[in-house]
Amino acid sequence: MRVINRCELFVVLVLAVLVSVSPVAAQHGGHAGHHGPAARDLGHVNPGLVGLSAERLERLSAGMQQMVDDGKVAGVVTMLARHGKVAYVDVAGVQDVESMTPMAEDSIFLIYSMSKPITGVALMMLYEEGKFRLDDPVSDYIPQFANLKVHTGEFAGVSPILEAAARPMTMRDLMTHTSGLAYSLRDEDPVSKMYQDQGVLNPNASLQEMIDKLARLPLRTQPGTGFFYSISVDVQGYLVETLSGQPFDEFLLNRIFEPLGMVDTGFFVPAGQLDRAARIHTATEDGALKFVDQDVRSMPPAGPSGGGGLYSTAGDYLRFMQMLANGGELNGARLLSPRTVEMMRTNHMSEEPLSRFDDDHIRGRGQGLGWGLDFEVVMDAAAAGESTPNGTYYWGGAAGTWFWIDPVSDLVVVGMIQNRGGSTNGDIRALSRSLVYGA
Repeated sequence: MRVINRCELFVVLVLAVLVSVSPVAAQHGGHAGHHGPAARDLGHVNPGLVGLSAERLERLSAGMQQMVDDGKVAGVVTMLARHGKVAYVDVAGVQDVESMTPMAEDSIFLIYSMSKPITGVALMMLYEEGKFRLDDPVSDYIPQFANLKVHTGEFAGVSPILEAAARPMTMRDLMTHTSGLAYSLRDEDPVSKMYQDQGVLNPNASLQEMIDKLARLPLRTQPGTGFFYSISVDVQGYLVETLSGQPFDEFLLNRIFEPLGMVDTGFFVPAGQLDRAARIHTATEDGALKFVDQDVRSMPPAGPSGGGGLYSTAGDYLRFMQMLANGGELNGARLLSPRTVEMMRTNHMSEEPLSRFDDDHIRGRGQGLGWGLDFEVVMDAAAAGESTPNGTYYWGGAAGTWFWIDPVSDLVVVGMIQNRGGSTNGDIRALSRSLVYGA
């Protein structure tokens, strides 16, 4: 048997190290990924270099253009990155049908509930600082929530019937929409109607005023027993203020937007940038698009909504998504540890609400889906009936913006439109998923 000498052993060890930081390893967060050609820095590359078909991506461009040509949307911006590189950017249509200003790659959109994952990241940054645990009662940090009652019915259709909460609402409940809180955006139950009557969500009121109102209203269900898409993430924004000692909007600016280079993301659009703002549309009775008379916010709100108040661009949001896909870091700015990102994209909904999960907000029914920490997650792709594989996490906004992060394919995709009502938002999201995975 031949004995390897020291020089030969050194060569073997060097080769082993080189293999361990190969481009494949770098694609999944290896140290080589920050400097060499495989850097996950959102540099632009040809699709073929990251295993995508440029020819088939043309179908995606054609599909988005067809949505514009058919009058379904005024305009759309879509972006895709794989292995940390931007491989596809497409712009179609106009920012609004009145001015006919062409849509641009850096057009600004009201992203509504795509604010929620950003708020969740902010809260989990504080989790990493030891400010709270997921199973802590929320009342540890919001004392007004210590004795919340639960609505169980109404006497003579007027007076609510209340009972004590069986257990405290937890921080995890807030992040999985199982807190028992309602939403003033929906009025199918008496508690949501109370939220509307009391003006719980009001950008002209402070977050403290929102909390004070919530403390006087009942929960719609016992904490932890059912999923209901709710005001929970606005409460998380208040908790970011409480736990950090810093105004919520300042925390997001200083700790997330500036480090990630998200230069066009915030709770208002500066007056000098209003011409870049896409406007919200809806369909008329004859199917034509009309401009929704809704002002673009040009001043900071008194109560910044962590659940739905942010404006952003496709490029900015792609940076946020890539940070998550990189395990919490982008271009040297680390917001979270890889393990915390993994926690956020893992189902946390307990057996009882999961067994009755019925989410028609984005994809249809709830089969095969779960809820992480401020993300919906794909647990069983076959049951969910979607192209996205198990482990994909995502969400969207009320005006049609959408995104998903696919750790299996190492892929992030974002789309921006401004549309309310009808089936268009669901249609364009489903179309984009089919055409992306076809490429």
